[in-house]
Amino acid sequence: WDETHFGKMGSYYINRTFFFDVHPPLGKMLIGLAGYLSGYDGTFPFQKPGDRYEQHNYVGMRAFCAFLGSCLVPFAYLTVLELSKSLPAALLTAFILIFDTGCITLSQYILLDPILMFFLMGAVLSMVKCNSCADRPFSASWWFWLSLTGVNLAGAMGVKFVGLFVVLLVGLNTIYDLWDLLGNLSLSLVMFGKHLLARVLCLILLPLALYMAMFAVHFTVLNKSGPGDGFFSSAFQSQLIGNNLHNVSIPEHLAYGSVVTMKNLRMAGGYLHSHWHLYPEGVGARQQQVTAYLHKDLNNLWIIKKHDSDTADLSHPSSPVEFVRHGDIIRLEHKETSRNLHSHQHEAPLTRKHFQVTGYGINGTGDSNDFWRIEVVGRKAGKLIKVLRSQVRLTHVATGCILGSSGKTLPKWGWEQVEVTCTPYLKESPNSLWNFEDHINPKLPNISLDVLKPSFAEILLESHMVMIRGNSGLKPKDNEVTSKPWHWPINYQGLRFSGVNETDYRVYLLGNPVIWWLNLVTIGLYLLIAVSTAVTLKRGVQLRSELKELSRVVLRGGGQITLGWLLHYLPFFMMGRVLYFHHYFPAMLFSSMLTGITWDTLLKFCTGFLSPSTTARKVYGGGFLALILLIVYSFYLFHPLSYGMVGPMASDPSSPMAGLRWMDSWEF
Repeated sequence: WDETHFGKMGSYYINRTFFFDVHPPLGKMLIGLAGYLSGYDGTFPFQKPGDRYEQHNYVGMRAFCAFLGSCLVPFAYLTVLELSKSLPAALLTAFILIFDTGCITLSQYILLDPILMFFLMGAVLSMVKCNSCADRPFSASWWFWLSLTGVNLAGAMGVKFVGLFVVLLVGLNTIYDLWDLLGNLSLSLVMFGKHLLARVLCLILLPLALYMAMFAVHFTVLNKSGPGDGFFSSAFQSQLIGNNLHNVSIPEHLAYGSVVTMKNLRMAGGYLHSHWHLYPEGVGARQQQVTAYLHKDLNNLWIIKKHDSDTADLSHPSSPVEFVRHGDIIRLEHKETSRNLHSHQHEAPLTRKHFQVTGYGINGTGDSNDFWRIEVVGRKAGKLIKVLRSQVRLTHVATGCILGSSGKTLPKWGWEQVEVTCTPYLKESPNSLWNFEDHINPKLPNISLDVLKPSFAEILLESHMVMIRGNSGLKPKDNEVTSKPWHWPINYQGLRFSGVNETDYRVYLLGNPVIWWLNLVTIGLYLLIAVSTAVTLKRGVQLRSELKELSRVVLRGGGQITLGWLLHYLPFFMMGRVLYFHHYFPAMLFSSMLTGITWDTLLKFCTGFLSPSTTARKVYGGGFLALILLIVYSFYLFHPLSYGMVGPMASDPSSPMAGLRWMDSWEF
């Protein structure tokens, strides 16, 4: 399944080939590093799930992910132990994570999820440990745990943007702590200021510095041209070895008579392109097609001409150079076909209410619908236009619409290139912005593109814009089966990792149903206990010391974990992007910890009413033993989901999974 993506990206790091992904780079870099250190040479193609690795050494990458996935158990154990001070609660949490088929399946392959969850749980554990050092602030252990929280936050954010949810959790915890300190009248304001500065340093500045360092390493390692070039600006591409803009010298400012290519700024927007083929009958005016084309091509070349001088031969060596300025009205003549870039009030082929863009005229002679006003974003009239750096907008003089790439793919008659339209909506977007990439003008001095090299801050900003745009572009396709957030806690539907037929080795991502349903019931149970406890305390009921301690664990410890679950689950209901079952697993870690704390509290509370302590201990121990045996037995039933099912399908009575399809929506 996703090994085809993340294994391939690990190979790109080993080969230093530039690529684009919608997630920040840390997870893929660590996978690449694990492969490199374990002797993988980066040559396996990772084309489709089920391809055999043959002699390729993939084990190091899988082992690395499996190791990080295994660390989730001790992290959760220590977190619950710290919050509840109860060994049975911590053990129950550990048993839940050890025997969950979903956690095992997700941790044993080359995926980002175990790496993300490692840093996420590391941040939660460090936060809880730091809270327990609150009585000795500025001690070595306090600084250690506070700094480690910051390091783990940077790690979580550096793997996937959903790491932001744990940043939010730690942020809310920090605000609560500081608010508490502010109310402590024995603490001077100077001391409070020190507390505030320590948290700013360790939880804001340190993670930011580490996060930016990841990108610095990412851009340093990936220095060769690759499949990700086209997503980035021309100025960025000029730094990649093997790209046609690398080490090139071109004139810096645009002049009349220059031959240029224009690149659309939307992600994978393509170059402004035309060819001899006409629009078919019934698609606007039957004139020459104008499209956006993702590849370099001679048909991407255009000549910049003045709108009013057909006769002046600007290419004559003796004629003076005249620069194009912001606000000028120009014509763009297609070099190969000598037709002008043209628009009119016929509807565009695919995008409704947009105007058609065509090639029109003979040998550069057309009409007033060929005139375009060139404007640079954020510049004043009369300023020169820089190649690569200036973001320009072309406004059609006659209709007032703006030239743009819609991003929609044309049918076969348009050679499956991208539609170019003239939009009457004047909203600023990358679709309607362009930059000049190639620039040929023998009368102008060439400058090296190194002069135009973007700064690290510009590259960092651009890469985030591209990632955010890429994420928002991950919409569900027509008829694609996607997962709904309400499906996840009830374990409604799993995810096929590999294999479909009887002859295949089939792995299916599905949580251990007993564990997941226990977690679901426990969330309701916890809310009931927490509300009862809060009401009891509010009414001033006198409690025994052990019950007071239990109520503190329920409200403070359980409350932090519940907040973590809500922050890692609820935001998915508001996301428009395509969602999958594995997105729930960070939230599942919190609900498993909550299960440990809640059942421990419930059993202690129930046994508190039993008089001889030996009976109470037996009931308490028996309750825990029953839960653990139930979890282990359910794992024994469902373990083939993780380790691979072979032979007949579950519908066949002779299958080891016969009778275990408790829900029709499970597809194993």
